[in-house]
Amino acid sequence: MEYLDLEPIARMAGSVVLPGSKSISNRTLLLAALAEGVTEIKGLLDSDDTRVMLKALRHLGVAWEWGGSRDCRVTGVAGRFPVQEAELFLGNAGTAFRPLTAVLALSQGRYRLVGVPRMHERPIGDLVEALRQLGARIDYLGQEGYPPLAIHEARLKAHGRVRIRGNVSSQFLTALLMALPLIGKTTTVEVVGELISKPYVEITLNLMRRFGVEVVRDGWQLFRVVGGSRYQSPGVIHVEGDASSASYFLAAGAIGGGPVRVLGVGRDSIQGDIRFADTLAQMGALIRMGPDWVEACGPRRLKPLDADLNHIPDAAMTVAVAALFAPGTTTIRNIGSWRVKETDRIAAMAAELRKLGATVEEGPDFLRITSPAHGLTAGAVIETYDDHRMAMCFSLVALGGVPVRILDPGCVAKTFPNYFEVFLGLRQPDVPVIAIDGPSASGKGTVAQRVAERLGFHYLDSGALYRLVALAALRAGVAWDDEAGLERLAQELKVRFDAGRVWLGDEEVTDAIRSEEVSRGASSVAQWPAVREALLDRQRAFRQPPGLVADGRDMGSVVFPDARVKIFLTASPEVRAQRRYKQLMEKGMSANIQTLLQDIRARDARDSQRSAAPLQKCADASLLDTSDLTIDQAVEAVLKQYRASSGPGVAGG
Repeated sequence: MEYLDLEPIARMAGSVVLPGSKSISNRTLLLAALAEGVTEIKGLLDSDDTRVMLKALRHLGVAWEWGGSRDCRVTGVAGRFPVQEAELFLGNAGTAFRPLTAVLALSQGRYRLVGVPRMHERPIGDLVEALRQLGARIDYLGQEGYPPLAIHEARLKAHGRVRIRGNVSSQFLTALLMALPLIGKTTTVEVVGELISKPYVEITLNLMRRFGVEVVRDGWQLFRVVGGSRYQSPGVIHVEGDASSASYFLAAGAIGGGPVRVLGVGRDSIQGDIRFADTLAQMGALIRMGPDWVEACGPRRLKPLDADLNHIPDAAMTVAVAALFAPGTTTIRNIGSWRVKETDRIAAMAAELRKLGATVEEGPDFLRITSPAHGLTAGAVIETYDDHRMAMCFSLVALGGVPVRILDPGCVAKTFPNYFEVFLGLRQPDVPVIAIDGPSASGKGTVAQRVAERLGFHYLDSGALYRLVALAALRAGVAWDDEAGLERLAQELKVRFDAGRVWLGDEEVTDAIRSEEVSRGASSVAQWPAVREALLDRQRAFRQPPGLVADGRDMGSVVFPDARVKIFLTASPEVRAQRRYKQLMEKGMSANIQTLLQDIRARDARDSQRSAAPLQKCADASLLDTSDLTIDQAVEAVLKQYRASSGPGVAGG
């Protein structure tokens, strides 16, 4: 059997453009095929499961063609497939098998639907029973309640109501709803029992709406498709990135330090699995989110949790593996649908987690995972059960400091053919960071610079970047409250740091950015989220071997949340005013100590109350009050913490 050996990975960081969502891709392909008109599908997932759907549609007489690397043009058949008799091989693609069963059962043709052996072990009886209530004629060709199936022509009933169980797979309800417009009569679907995986049904309703069919929902028990509804092409439709696949990279960012950013899914997502980010935050990760991106940084040691994850069944698998990195016991509840997926995922996950030293209790619909007390077992061989998500989840084990072998890594082709290439592309050297945050004039810049010199590390004065934006705004006539204008300046900033000197374009501005006017401007521009976002990657780029000392106001909380040492360096406002006064006088600048004290207090208030990255001490940062310390004493205090964090034998300069 093929295998992939993963060596220990020290740190993960970077960006990933997600492949299209499998759930959205196959639903969109089928709706585009059933619609009137031509649909341009942008960002379609290219994987085994979507190829299964595309091949089946072609056998049914649907014309489609690739228009680019991830674009597909589908010519709809207006609800009636040209080919009325066919045998379709649908592999192990549940997102193809279940919806096609429903659509073909209501299409007045003769079809045989078969799959791989595991597909023939995945139940479909609840869907078949619901379709039979509508008059469909479907025979089991093997075991009762399971594929393969034979579908025959039938006289459909128009009694208007059908019941279907909701506690085995949400794909049954999805398939039924997508097929009902083909009947042409108003039909109400009653869900019997609890409906699981509700967010996946929301995806279906959202996409049906995009194709012109509105489903009226009464809670999660009754769904009504109005007679006369017909699918109409929306013209162009974009497929979101796969939120389930995002979970592996977000977990990698949390466990491997990060930051790891996934692009293609975010706050505006229609996928329920985006809520994995909330679960990861509960485990202690730092999560940031935009309309179409999510970013995770981590404490490396996560916190255990006890949670009902019925709403994110696929991403819940990632939580199970992340539990290895959360000292204590994690309980994942209400995941009974795992039993009927590509494999029995509860049994499979329990077996493989035990190989890594975890204690696992397995129940009908839950897992209770206690992380290994003395680290992960090295050299485990992970069986993947021909399940793409098993392979992707367990890639995270390499972040535990041990090698791991993944069997049959090619099974990821079902949804993410180049997953391991992308995953390994996030590997980074473990470059230590010392983050020193604190209020204005606390001395953090001087301390940080001297610590960097002692260790031979790079130095980042993050405040200088905001001062440069403020100075550039002054010269360009951009107001400090013009967020959009400031964002453009920050993105285009031509800045260079060299031997303690600062250049803006070709002009040295080392002293200019330290004026009181620019200092006030820096505090003003720093409050704008768009400016902070524009400067974020610039700051992170300073993380280079052998290490970095960074000072600012959000170095430990936002920019480098995985910093090896976090210091919140402060002093009383009076001491800081005296220091600032002395600094200005030495440069020959006039100053008034009372005015400086007022400015410092006002700036503290602005910095601590702003909505974007407010100045605050991180929970895992050490407080260092330098009111009564010399610079040398403060430097030694920081170096002492760094030595302690790095273990014996680390030089201190």
